[in-house]
Formats: sequence, C-alpha cells, structure tokens
Amino acid sequence: MSSQTSTDPLLILSSALQTAFEAVAGRTGVDPVIRSSDRADAQANGALGLAKELGQNPRQVAEAVLAECAGLAGICSSVEVAGPGFLNLVFSNDFLSRLLNEVASDPRVGIGTVPSKRVVIDYSAPNVAKEMHVGHLRTTVIGDSLVRMLSFVGHEVIRENHIGDWGTPFGMLIEHLLDLGETQAADHLSLGDLDGFYKQARTKFDADETFQDRARSRVVLLQSGDAETRRLWNLLVNLSTHHFNAVYKLLGVLLTDDDLMGESAYNDLLPQVVNRLDKLGLLQQSAGADVVFPPGYTNREGEPLPLIVQKGQGGFNYATSDLACVIDRVERLQADLLLYVVGSPQAQHLAMVFDVARMAGWLVEPNEAVHVAFGNVLGSDRKIMKSRSGDPLKFIDLIEEAVSRADAAIAAKNPDLSETERHEIARMVGIGSVKYADLSTDRVRDYVFDWERMLSFDGNTAPYLQYAHARICSIFRRADISRVSVRDVVPTLVEPQERELALALLAFNAAVVDTIDKYSPHRLCTYLYDLATTFTAFYEHCPVLKDGYESTRQSRLALCDLTARVLNQGLALLGIETPEQM
Repeated sequence: MSSQTSTDPLLILSSALQTAFEAVAGRTGVDPVIRSSDRADAQANGALGLAKELGQNPRQVAEAVLAECAGLAGICSSVEVAGPGFLNLVFSNDFLSRLLNEVASDPRVGIGTVPSKRVVIDYSAPNVAKEMHVGHLRTTVIGDSLVRMLSFVGHEVIRENHIGDWGTPFGMLIEHLLDLGETQAADHLSLGDLDGFYKQARTKFDADETFQDRARSRVVLLQSGDAETRRLWNLLVNLSTHHFNAVYKLLGVLLTDDDLMGESAYNDLLPQVVNRLDKLGLLQQSAGADVVFPPGYTNREGEPLPLIVQKGQGGFNYATSDLACVIDRVERLQADLLLYVVGSPQAQHLAMVFDVARMAGWLVEPNEAVHVAFGNVLGSDRKIMKSRSGDPLKFIDLIEEAVSRADAAIAAKNPDLSETERHEIARMVGIGSVKYADLSTDRVRDYVFDWERMLSFDGNTAPYLQYAHARICSIFRRADISRVSVRDVVPTLVEPQERELALALLAFNAAVVDTIDKYSPHRLCTYLYDLATTFTAFYEHCPVLKDGYESTRQSRLALCDLTARVLNQGLALLGIETPEQM
C-alpha cells in the first residue's frame, strides 16, 4: 500500500534523494534506502549498493549524490557523509513545524488515502445455537480493526460474518425444538441459554436411537428445501443472531445482520464446485471420495495429501464450502482481496483451498487471498482459557467482567466522578482493555489473558493510552482554551523533547501504512504507546501552562492538541473509544 500524503518527512526526503541517486546512476528507478537512525533523524545507505554497481568508491558516490541534492536545503539542517558512504541527514525544525501545521489542519491528521480495492473480510463466524465464547474474541476484534483501517484509507470493504448455520447438527436441534414446543424453545433461547439448548439436544441424540433417526430424517428435509423445516431452521438462526448482536453491540464492533453470510448461503453452489472441478480435469478418486491433489502437500507418511471436495457418500464438507466462498467472492462480489481472519490451526486447510482455487482459475492475480492467522487466548495456566466450570468462557461474561473491573479501577482513581460518568468511562476503559490486550499482541502468537496487566494504567495498555488522551483534554479545560483555537498555530520546536514529539506525530501515517501492509494491528499499538511515552517526556520537560512560559504556551498547546487527536484517531482505528476525563 502506498500513501498519497505529503506530510511524512521520510517519504518527502526519499523523493528528494531519489532524483539525486538517479542522476548519479544515469538511469531511473534507483530508490535510496532510507531508515530512521539513532544518530540522526534519517540515514540513507543506498550509496553503498550504487557504488558497488558503478565500481566506484562509496564515499565518492555519496558525495556525488549530495552534490545533486539541491532539494534538501528546505528539508534538512544538516547533511553529512559518514562511515563507508552513509548519508546522515537531520531534518530542520522549520521543515518539521510546517509539516505539523499541515497535519493539524487535516481532519485525517495526516493519514493518506490509496487507490481503492474491493476487500472482503471473513471474520467472527460464531455457530448458530451456540453462545459466542472467548475463542471468538481474536477473530472478531482483529477483523473489526482491519475493517476500520482499510475503510479509512479508502478501500471498499465488505464484511462477511461466515456463521455456522448449516449441516447435520441442525437435524437434532430442530427435533429438540419440536419436542420442547416452539413457544417454550423460543423462551429458552431468548433468555440467552443457547449452550444449554445445544447440550440438551446433543444428550438426547447420543442416548436415543429413535431421536437419532428423526434427526437424520430432518437433515434430509432441511437440505431438500422442505418449507416447514426451513421455517423452524430460520427460527433457530434468528434467535441466535439476537445473541450475536447483543455481543457485538456491547463490544462495539461494526457487524450487523446485513453482514451475515452463513454456510447455508453457499448450499446451491456446492454441486457447482464439484462439477466445475470435474470439467477442468482436477478431480481424482481417493478412498471413494472426490478430491484434488494440490502440489506440495504431503501427509505424515510423505504421501500426497488430498483436499476432499465430496465424500464417498455424496456429502460435502468445509473444503467444498470454502471453495464456494472463493467463487462467490470473486465472481459475484468482484472482490480484489479476500482476507480470512481465522485461527492458525486452519493454516494448511486454507492454503490448500487457495491453491485449488488458483489451479481452477478462480483466484487469478491480481486477485489475492490472505489468511490473517492468529494464536490462542490462554488462561493463567497457559492452557486455552475456560470458565470455572471448565467450559469455554462466554464472550458476554468476559466483556461484562471487564467493564465491572474497570468501574472499580476508575472509582479508585477519580472518586469525584458522578456515577453516570463513571459507568460510561468504565465501559470505554473495560472494553478498550480487552481489545487492546488482544490487538497489542503480535496476532500470530498466543497470549495470556491477565486482568491486572490489561487494566493497568501503566505500560502498554488501553488505560495508559486513554489516560494520556484524557490528561491532554484536562490541560485545555484547566486553561479554559478551546482546542480548535490552536490548530492554526505553527509549532516552534526548540527543546529536544518538542522535536522528538514532532517526529513521533509525523510518523502516524507510516505506522498505519505498515499496519495495513502486514495486517498486524499490534504495529499500530506499538506506535501509539511510543507516542504516548514520548508525549509524557515532552510534558515533563516542557511546561505548557506554567507561569513564565507564556511565549511557548500556544506552540506547546498545539503539540498537545495534535497528540490527543492522533491518539484518538489511532485508537478509533483499533475500535477503542477515548474518554475526555478519567
């Protein structure tokens, strides 16, 4: 992804240097390698590679590049050749101040837009007649943050909640519904005890052969389109989606009923998947099943590993459904990019599905499918997190406990808040804590769910960042100054801490670009935490409202306001709210 903003100092510097490198090389397309440096604001080491190509001394090449760099005069206050041929460059304070002023006048605080792609994101995916549990946390939270970021930079994002609403279990669930009676079953399910309903049906199925026969017959009716069976199935789906929506609303994610795209939606496509693969000559027989052998996959014995498309008895499976998804998303939705926010254990399955889709010509460049994999949420025993009863911890219980714990923490920190204010802030902090603890962890890793750490006001946590934002808002309340009034002020950078904060603020766009490129929200979290700690150092060393510092007050207030806006926008891209007081 390439940003179109012009307020990133490293991008501006790279553009200025590129012309000089091309002039020295005698050709176009030479890209200087620019990186941040501890010794200076930036360092270019492309001269080393260019010198090797030209067979010349690296320092002489670096000096020749500098001679061509007339455009650096308005960007850098210091440029020197160092070591074997590095260019050390220090941004001028005036240049940084001008960029800060441009960002402050931008409602998007420097975040650029990109050429739009149509992106389908598959995430959350709970099962009908089962309550959402902690296993749905990561897919839902990571997926929601990617939706927000991709939409913000200009992509057309289609949310697809691939719920489990089809298959053999629905035979026993519908028969159990009939045994209870529709009214009693609806009352039972509407009270939120989806798991209890499912367990009762499963217990009856395991113990009663007559019930098993009824359930299997009901599956046949369901799959053949029997009107009454479909009506009862719809009843189960609708009652379940009420539960899903309650969780989504409480958590503050963007999914709605319009985003539901369950397994049932692809039912009519399943035979087409088999027929199309057969016509392409890709189907083979293996142990009585129709399969495809994508190259490069083997089992433990080293034998070719098949992707089963149709079972020997004629039934379909997850692979068939997932291939149907690819067809639907590429051919009907005309998607350019398919993102699957699905747990790491499904890596091989999805890789095989994507490879078969490529073999069939359904997934052809520039169309792309990406598995956004993630690890597990672990309890303190470093095992999959469960409730005290040993069952998976219910999602809604997790959220409610987070808000309750945050309420107690806010009450201790600020006892002067009214009860209404405290409850609203606790909602933001509690939910933000759960989301941030997840998002700030590299998604491919497991992480240990730790209440004390995630609700702490110290360290890389949501409360720390939310408090940093609230503290800046309090500065303006104490001064009785409108934040909007300082947004046309061009900051004056004198102290090192002011300069460090300026550089951190101007790196926001690059952090968002990097996060989206790698589909890794923890990168944006790291940036926001570094920004907050940089602001703390600035605030401690650079008095803002203190008497005797009136000459720097407006400039420093402008830096404060821009920091709050970047924190607010950055957390919003993660799906986290920022209170103005805590």
